[in-house]
Amino acid sequence: MCLGVFVRELQKDFFMNKLLTLTALGTILAVANANAAGFHLREQSAAAQGNAFAGATAGAENSSYAYFNAAGLTRQKGTQLNMGATYIVPRAEAGNVQGDKASNQDINNIVHAAWAPNGVVSHQLNDDVTLGFALNVPFGMITKYDPHWVGSDHGVTSKVITTTFTPMAAYKLTDKLSVGAGVPVQYVKARLTNSAMQGKINTALEGDTTDVGYQLSALYELDDNTRFGINYRSEMHHKLKGDISSVTPQPLVNQDITAKLNTPAMLSLGAYRQLNEKWAVMAEWQRVFWSSFDKLDIYGDNYHASSPAGAAGGGLVSHTLEHWRDADFFALGASYQIDNQWKLRLGWALDQSAVKKEYRTPRIPDSDRYWYSAGLNYQYNDKLSFDVAYTYIMAKDASVDLPTDTTAGRNGVRADYKNSVKLFGVSLNYKF
Repeated sequence: MCLGVFVRELQKDFFMNKLLTLTALGTILAVANANAAGFHLREQSAAAQGNAFAGATAGAENSSYAYFNAAGLTRQKGTQLNMGATYIVPRAEAGNVQGDKASNQDINNIVHAAWAPNGVVSHQLNDDVTLGFALNVPFGMITKYDPHWVGSDHGVTSKVITTTFTPMAAYKLTDKLSVGAGVPVQYVKARLTNSAMQGKINTALEGDTTDVGYQLSALYELDDNTRFGINYRSEMHHKLKGDISSVTPQPLVNQDITAKLNTPAMLSLGAYRQLNEKWAVMAEWQRVFWSSFDKLDIYGDNYHASSPAGAAGGGLVSHTLEHWRDADFFALGASYQIDNQWKLRLGWALDQSAVKKEYRTPRIPDSDRYWYSAGLNYQYNDKLSFDVAYTYIMAKDASVDLPTDTTAGRNGVRADYKNSVKLFGVSLNYKF
């Protein structure tokens, strides 16, 4: 899962020797570098995780699938509660580390384990209308290097946390077609630190924001055994508000800031087919439109006479062009009904990287990754069921090779990364 949110570096030449290089939020959606493309956290359902999220847009096996398709709520009868969490254990090692600083050393692990909770409450108003409310953590990441590592100019700590609350509704248009919609309200908080000027100044950027998007869904049931789903989650326009600070008082550094950034839209298509009483198969495709994040501008509330412009008041502190690309996710899965209580789930997926090799940085050494998943569903009784899932994500080896930038005051750094993630998902579903 991979961890993610993403942080790209941005720079601003202040006066004299370019006193500061800021590090900015690249895209905040979660678990960044080894979990999913960019910083997207896909882990919103333990049941769907067991199939590597194959068929998540069409599955609608319980209310947790509403994150992937709100229209699927029409299949959830009465009032239901789903509560779950995923324990994300990423591993990212940097080897063959080389740079201009004397402190060249390999890094055993730069990412940290974290819990990602999720939950959905759904209520069927009548035969046609079902309402729901979901809590999810769709983006996030934590990476942390030693403050004195050779690439500290490019990033030390990167922490992005998101929480999304989504009221949603589903309507059954016909016996075969249901539609749904949601209004995700997303809170984002980020903290990024690095050093500049060969480590002479340590800086931190911290900020948060709350913004609103939309989700549109449809579910078509061809027959009792076959269904197809489509889901669209909108791009979200965030305006982070926070501050920049440094360990050494700097009039151009210590000030309030705002930063505009867009998190990507996502389009998903899924298919589910019940072959017989025992076997079911499913497939998924998702397009994440990371290319919508084309730049990141940071504005400061104050400049001083010592600045190059010699101006007081707010202004553009930093302008960074991003070079992310749209990324695809492909998944195949199967489920086997062992008996009346136990179901086995299996899945495989390919998750494409959103970062081109030439723009890869130590903050998120992103690369293509493969998912291998398995899960179990246990039906305790007519009202209560449990799901557990395990996923191993293997990322392709990635390298970072950044030259020395004397104008920005950053040392060069080169490193080879080996990334992997283990996901442990658990949830319960209760029908009132």
